[in-house]
Amino acid sequence: QPQVVESGGGVAQSGGFLRLSCAVSGMSMDRYVIGWFRQAPGSEREGISCETNREWHLYYAESVKNRFTASRDRASGTWFLQMDNLKPEDTGTYYCAVGIPLGANFDGMHYCHWSSFFDAWGQGTQVTVSS
Repeated sequence: QPQVVESGGGVAQSGGFLRLSCAVSGMSMDRYVIGWFRQAPGSEREGISCETNREWHLYYAESVKNRFTASRDRASGTWFLQMDNLKPEDTGTYYCAVGIPLGANFDGMHYCHWSSFFDAWGQGTQVTVSS
């Protein structure tokens, strides 16, 4: 079972930025799907970015497209989520999660809408955006 640890949350003003990190150990970066999710109080968990290991297909939810950028550092096995132009509605607990890919018929969008697919989750990190 891979270990997943997020870091980097905090408080930012509207229009500001934060960068989240997700360190994954116990599994090669080339072997898994990674997802970034968030959950605001009273809301369901939302998949905001998911990346498969097949041609590194990368999906962003409409709510974060063109503002958030997912990337990875292969040497350290760390994933990043750069969050720019933050809005108050971005406030919530952010999680990263990993899972074993199912096959060519599934892409990032599928996984982001299927949180139960993911096998290992981080502990979550709080992001608060003030207006």
